[in-house]
Amino acid sequence: MTALNQPGILLDLPAASRYQLWKLSGDAPAVRAALARLQQWADGEQVVVCIGQPVAELLGVQVPGLRNFPAITGPQGPLALTPHALCLWLRGNDQGDVLRLSREAAALLAPAFSREKVVDCFRHGWNGKDAVRDLTGYEDGTENPKDDDAVHAAIADGMGAGLDGGSYFAVQQWVHDMEAFARMSALQKDHMIGRRLSDNEELDDAPESAHVKRTAQESFDPEAFILRRNMPWWAVQPDGSDAVGAIFAGFGRSFEAFEAQMRRMAGEEDGIADGLFQMSNPVTNAYYWCPPMLNGRVDLRALGL
Repeated sequence: MTALNQPGILLDLPAASRYQLWKLSGDAPAVRAALARLQQWADGEQVVVCIGQPVAELLGVQVPGLRNFPAITGPQGPLALTPHALCLWLRGNDQGDVLRLSREAAALLAPAFSREKVVDCFRHGWNGKDAVRDLTGYEDGTENPKDDDAVHAAIADGMGAGLDGGSYFAVQQWVHDMEAFARMSALQKDHMIGRRLSDNEELDDAPESAHVKRTAQESFDPEAFILRRNMPWWAVQPDGSDAVGAIFAGFGRSFEAFEAQMRRMAGEEDGIADGLFQMSNPVTNAYYWCPPMLNGRVDLRALGL
Protein backbone atom coordinates (compact mmCIF):
# COMPACT_ATOMS: atom_id res chain seq x y z
CA MET A 1 0.00 0.00 0.00
CA THR A 2 1.29 3.46 -0.89
CA ALA A 3 0.22 6.49 1.16
CA LEU A 4 0.80 9.90 -0.42
CA ASN A 5 -0.36 13.46 -0.11
CA GLN A 6 -3.08 14.78 -2.40
CA PRO A 7 -0.94 15.84 -5.40
CA GLY A 8 -2.78 19.11 -6.06
CA ILE A 9 -1.28 20.54 -2.87
CA LEU A 10 2.28 20.55 -4.21
CA LEU A 11 1.63 21.10 -7.92
CA ASP A 12 1.91 24.51 -9.59
CA LEU A 13 -1.14 26.71 -9.33
CA PRO A 14 -3.83 26.01 -11.95
CA ALA A 15 -5.02 28.61 -14.43
CA ALA A 16 -8.49 28.51 -12.86
CA SER A 17 -9.89 27.17 -9.62
CA ARG A 18 -12.99 27.20 -7.46
CA TYR A 19 -13.46 26.87 -3.73
CA GLN A 20 -16.72 25.08 -2.95
CA LEU A 21 -17.68 25.39 0.72
CA TRP A 22 -20.33 23.00 2.02
CA LYS A 23 -22.50 22.72 5.11
CA LEU A 24 -24.07 19.58 6.55
CA SER A 25 -27.66 18.87 5.50
CA GLY A 26 -27.95 15.17 6.30
CA ASP A 27 -27.49 12.76 9.18
CA ALA A 28 -24.38 10.68 9.87
CA PRO A 29 -25.33 7.72 7.60
CA ALA A 30 -26.08 10.08 4.70
CA VAL A 31 -22.79 11.92 5.24
CA ARG A 32 -20.84 8.65 5.30
CA ALA A 33 -22.48 7.58 2.05
CA ALA A 34 -21.72 10.92 0.39
CA LEU A 35 -18.09 10.81 1.54
CA ALA A 36 -17.77 7.27 0.18
CA ARG A 37 -18.96 8.53 -3.23
CA LEU A 38 -16.57 11.48 -3.02
CA GLN A 39 -13.73 9.11 -2.13
CA GLN A 40 -14.27 7.13 -5.34
CA TRP A 41 -14.43 10.26 -7.50
CA ALA A 42 -11.87 12.74 -6.17
CA ASP A 43 -8.34 12.33 -7.54
CA GLY A 44 -6.55 14.67 -5.14
CA GLU A 45 -5.19 16.63 -8.09
CA GLN A 46 -8.09 18.29 -9.87
CA VAL A 47 -10.17 17.86 -6.72
CA VAL A 48 -8.40 18.49 -3.41
CA VAL A 49 -10.64 17.28 -0.55
CA CYS A 50 -10.58 19.27 2.70
CA ILE A 51 -12.54 18.09 5.77
CA GLY A 52 -13.87 20.52 8.38
CA GLN A 53 -14.34 19.89 12.08
CA PRO A 54 -18.18 19.73 11.76
CA VAL A 55 -17.85 16.47 9.78
CA ALA A 56 -15.63 14.89 12.42
CA GLU A 57 -18.02 15.95 15.16
CA LEU A 58 -21.07 14.54 13.34
CA LEU A 59 -19.31 11.22 12.76
CA GLY A 60 -18.14 11.07 16.37
CA VAL A 61 -14.42 10.97 15.61
CA GLN A 62 -11.47 13.18 16.47
CA VAL A 63 -8.94 13.73 13.72
CA PRO A 64 -5.64 14.52 15.48
CA GLY A 65 -4.70 18.15 14.86
CA LEU A 66 -8.03 19.17 13.32
CA ARG A 67 -9.87 22.01 15.07
CA ASN A 68 -11.85 25.13 14.29
CA PHE A 69 -10.25 28.49 13.53
CA PRO A 70 -9.30 30.29 16.78
CA ALA A 71 -10.52 33.63 18.08
CA ILE A 72 -8.13 36.34 16.83
CA THR A 73 -8.72 40.08 16.96
CA GLY A 74 -7.19 42.26 14.25
CA PRO A 75 -7.10 46.04 13.89
CA GLN A 76 -10.61 46.04 12.39
CA GLY A 77 -12.06 43.82 15.14
CA PRO A 78 -12.44 40.06 15.72
CA LEU A 79 -11.77 37.94 12.66
CA ALA A 80 -14.91 36.23 11.41
CA LEU A 81 -15.16 32.56 12.35
CA THR A 82 -16.67 30.78 9.35
CA PRO A 83 -16.39 27.01 9.78
CA HIS A 84 -17.63 24.78 6.99
CA ALA A 85 -18.10 21.04 6.96
CA LEU A 86 -16.29 20.49 3.69
CA CYS A 87 -14.14 22.44 1.25
CA LEU A 88 -13.36 21.24 -2.25
CA TRP A 89 -10.54 23.00 -4.07
CA LEU A 90 -11.35 22.42 -7.74
CA ARG A 91 -8.42 22.97 -10.12
CA GLY A 92 -8.56 23.23 -13.90
CA ASN A 93 -6.91 24.46 -17.07
CA ASP A 94 -9.85 26.77 -17.69
CA GLN A 95 -13.22 27.75 -16.25
CA GLY A 96 -14.97 25.01 -18.23
CA ASP A 97 -12.95 22.35 -16.40
CA VAL A 98 -13.87 23.90 -13.06
CA LEU A 99 -17.56 24.14 -13.93
CA ARG A 100 -17.70 20.47 -14.92
CA LEU A 101 -16.05 19.40 -11.67
CA SER A 102 -18.36 21.67 -9.71
CA ARG A 103 -21.49 20.09 -11.17
CA GLU A 104 -20.18 16.57 -10.65
CA ALA A 105 -19.36 17.31 -7.01
CA ALA A 106 -22.81 18.73 -6.35
CA ALA A 107 -24.45 15.58 -7.71
CA LEU A 108 -22.24 13.31 -5.60
CA LEU A 109 -22.67 15.15 -2.31
CA ALA A 110 -26.44 15.74 -2.35
CA PRO A 111 -28.43 15.48 -0.16
CA ALA A 112 -25.96 15.07 2.72
CA PHE A 113 -24.14 18.34 1.97
CA SER A 114 -25.51 21.69 0.75
CA ARG A 115 -23.25 24.13 -1.05
CA GLU A 116 -23.02 27.28 1.03
CA LYS A 117 -20.42 29.41 -0.75
CA VAL A 118 -18.41 29.45 -3.97
CA VAL A 119 -15.33 31.54 -4.71
CA ASP A 120 -13.87 31.46 -8.22
CA CYS A 121 -10.14 32.17 -8.54
CA PHE A 122 -7.68 32.67 -11.36
CA ARG A 123 -3.94 32.77 -11.88
CA HIS A 124 -2.57 36.28 -12.41
CA GLY A 125 0.93 37.35 -13.37
CA TRP A 126 2.23 33.76 -13.49
CA ASN A 127 6.01 33.69 -13.89
CA GLY A 128 5.94 30.16 -15.30
CA LYS A 129 7.65 28.65 -12.25
CA ASP A 130 6.51 29.30 -8.72
CA ALA A 131 5.01 32.75 -8.21
CA VAL A 132 1.92 34.72 -9.17
CA ARG A 133 0.89 38.31 -8.58
CA ASP A 134 -1.78 39.65 -6.31
CA LEU A 135 -4.22 42.10 -7.90
CA THR A 136 -2.20 44.88 -6.25
CA GLY A 137 0.59 43.91 -8.64
CA TYR A 138 2.93 42.55 -5.97
CA GLU A 139 4.41 39.08 -6.36
CA ASP A 140 2.82 36.51 -4.08
CA GLY A 141 4.81 33.46 -3.06
CA THR A 142 8.38 34.76 -3.22
CA GLU A 143 9.40 33.07 0.03
CA ASN A 144 7.44 29.84 -0.51
CA PRO A 145 9.46 26.74 0.41
CA LYS A 146 10.36 24.62 -2.59
CA ASP A 147 10.96 20.95 -3.40
CA ASP A 148 11.77 18.91 -0.28
CA ASP A 149 11.33 21.99 1.90
CA ALA A 150 7.79 22.38 0.56
CA VAL A 151 6.97 18.78 1.40
CA HIS A 152 8.37 19.19 4.92
CA ALA A 153 6.40 22.41 5.48
CA ALA A 154 3.07 21.23 4.06
CA ILE A 155 2.79 17.48 4.60
CA ALA A 156 2.41 15.67 7.92
CA ASP A 157 4.48 12.60 8.79
CA GLY A 158 5.19 10.46 11.82
CA MET A 159 1.51 10.53 12.84
CA GLY A 160 0.54 7.02 11.78
CA ALA A 161 -1.62 5.30 9.19
CA GLY A 162 -4.42 7.43 7.75
CA LEU A 163 -2.69 10.65 8.83
CA ASP A 164 0.79 10.57 7.29
CA GLY A 165 0.60 12.39 3.97
CA GLY A 166 -2.22 14.60 5.17
CA SER A 167 -2.08 18.37 5.43
CA TYR A 168 -3.62 21.05 7.63
CA PHE A 169 -5.20 23.79 5.56
CA ALA A 170 -5.96 27.39 6.56
CA VAL A 171 -8.24 29.26 4.12
CA GLN A 172 -9.13 32.94 4.24
CA GLN A 173 -10.98 35.15 1.77
CA TRP A 174 -9.39 38.59 1.87
CA VAL A 175 -11.38 41.48 0.37
CA HIS A 176 -9.26 44.29 -1.06
CA ASP A 177 -10.21 47.97 -0.93
CA MET A 178 -8.62 48.89 -4.24
CA GLU A 179 -9.67 52.53 -3.89
CA ALA A 180 -7.77 52.79 -0.61
CA PHE A 181 -4.80 51.12 -2.29
CA ALA A 182 -4.96 53.57 -5.20
CA ARG A 183 -4.81 56.51 -2.79
CA MET A 184 -1.46 55.34 -1.41
CA SER A 185 1.80 56.69 -2.79
CA ALA A 186 4.25 54.27 -4.38
CA LEU A 187 6.42 54.44 -1.24
CA GLN A 188 3.44 53.77 1.05
CA LYS A 189 2.54 50.72 -1.03
CA ASP A 190 6.10 49.38 -0.92
CA HIS A 191 6.29 49.97 2.84
CA MET A 192 2.97 48.20 3.35
CA ILE A 193 4.32 45.09 1.62
CA GLY A 194 8.00 45.43 2.47
CA ARG A 195 9.13 44.95 -1.13
CA ARG A 196 9.54 47.22 -4.13
CA LEU A 197 6.83 46.72 -6.72
CA SER A 198 9.27 47.43 -9.54
CA ASP A 199 11.75 44.61 -8.86
CA ASN A 200 10.34 42.63 -5.89
CA GLU A 201 13.43 43.44 -3.77
CA GLU A 202 12.94 43.33 -0.02
CA LEU A 203 13.31 46.75 1.63
CA ASP A 204 15.71 46.95 4.58
CA ASP A 205 14.17 50.25 5.71
CA ALA A 206 10.54 49.05 5.60
CA PRO A 207 8.56 49.68 8.82
CA GLU A 208 7.94 46.89 11.32
CA SER A 209 4.33 46.76 10.08
CA ALA A 210 5.45 45.64 6.59
CA HIS A 211 3.86 42.36 5.61
CA VAL A 212 7.22 40.78 4.75
CA LYS A 213 8.55 41.54 8.23
CA ARG A 214 5.38 40.44 10.03
CA THR A 215 5.42 37.04 8.31
CA ALA A 216 9.16 36.31 7.94
CA GLN A 217 9.00 32.57 8.48
CA GLU A 218 12.53 32.28 9.92
CA SER A 219 11.83 34.91 12.59
CA PHE A 220 9.51 32.69 14.64
CA ASP A 221 10.56 30.25 17.33
CA PRO A 222 10.10 27.58 16.14
CA GLU A 223 10.32 28.67 12.50
CA ALA A 224 6.88 29.00 10.93
CA PHE A 225 7.06 27.63 7.39
CA ILE A 226 3.89 27.00 5.41
CA LEU A 227 3.21 26.40 1.73
CA ARG A 228 1.02 29.14 0.28
CA ARG A 229 -1.19 28.56 -2.73
CA ASN A 230 -2.82 31.99 -2.86
CA MET A 231 -4.91 33.09 -5.85
CA PRO A 232 -6.85 36.26 -6.73
CA TRP A 233 -10.64 36.20 -6.88
CA TRP A 234 -13.17 38.50 -8.53
CA ALA A 235 -16.97 38.71 -8.33
CA VAL A 236 -19.63 41.13 -9.56
CA GLN A 237 -21.74 42.63 -6.78
CA PRO A 238 -25.57 42.97 -7.03
CA ASP A 239 -25.12 46.69 -7.78
CA GLY A 240 -22.80 45.89 -10.69
CA SER A 241 -19.59 46.89 -8.94
CA ASP A 242 -16.56 44.63 -8.74
CA ALA A 243 -15.43 42.90 -5.56
CA VAL A 244 -11.85 41.64 -5.63
CA GLY A 245 -9.29 40.16 -3.30
CA ALA A 246 -7.20 37.11 -2.64
CA ILE A 247 -7.80 33.64 -1.28
CA PHE A 248 -5.07 32.88 1.24
CA ALA A 249 -4.50 29.13 1.09
CA GLY A 250 -1.85 27.86 3.49
CA PHE A 251 -0.91 24.18 3.80
CA GLY A 252 1.05 23.01 6.83
CA ARG A 253 2.09 19.89 8.73
CA SER A 254 -0.07 21.39 11.50
CA PHE A 255 -1.90 24.68 12.06
CA GLU A 256 0.81 26.00 14.39
CA ALA A 257 2.94 27.85 11.83
CA PHE A 258 -0.03 29.60 10.20
CA GLU A 259 -1.51 30.53 13.56
CA ALA A 260 1.77 32.04 14.76
CA GLN A 261 1.94 34.17 11.62
CA MET A 262 -1.70 35.24 11.83
CA ARG A 263 -1.45 36.27 15.48
CA ARG A 264 1.61 38.39 14.71
CA MET A 265 -0.14 39.95 11.72
CA ALA A 266 -3.05 40.88 14.01
CA GLY A 267 -0.63 42.57 16.40
CA GLU A 268 -1.04 40.21 19.33
CA GLU A 269 2.73 39.99 19.93
CA ASP A 270 3.70 43.65 20.03
CA GLY A 271 0.66 45.73 19.13
CA ILE A 272 1.89 46.29 15.56
CA ALA A 273 -0.67 45.18 12.98
CA ASP A 274 0.31 44.02 9.51
CA GLY A 275 0.23 46.78 6.92
CA LEU A 276 -2.08 44.70 4.73
CA PHE A 277 -4.96 45.63 7.01
CA GLN A 278 -4.72 49.17 5.60
CA MET A 279 -6.41 47.96 2.42
CA SER A 280 -7.62 44.41 2.98
CA ASN A 281 -9.45 42.30 5.54
CA PRO A 282 -10.25 38.55 5.78
CA VAL A 283 -14.02 38.06 5.72
CA THR A 284 -13.86 34.25 6.01
CA ASN A 285 -11.45 32.21 8.14
CA ALA A 286 -11.53 28.43 8.42
CA TYR A 287 -9.39 25.37 9.12
CA TYR A 288 -9.55 22.04 7.28
CA TRP A 289 -7.74 18.71 7.21
CA CYS A 290 -6.72 17.38 3.80
CA PRO A 291 -6.57 13.57 4.03
CA PRO A 292 -3.73 11.64 2.42
CA MET A 293 -4.11 9.35 -0.57
CA LEU A 294 -4.06 5.56 -0.39
CA ASN A 295 -3.85 3.45 -3.56
CA GLY A 296 -5.11 6.32 -5.68
CA ARG A 297 -8.07 7.22 -3.45
CA VAL A 298 -8.53 9.81 -0.73
CA ASP A 299 -7.80 7.99 2.54
CA LEU A 300 -10.68 8.54 4.97
CA ARG A 301 -9.73 5.95 7.58
CA ALA A 302 -9.35 8.71 10.16
CA LEU A 303 -13.07 9.41 9.73
CA GLY A 304 -13.97 5.76 10.22
CA LEU A 305 -14.61 5.06 6.52
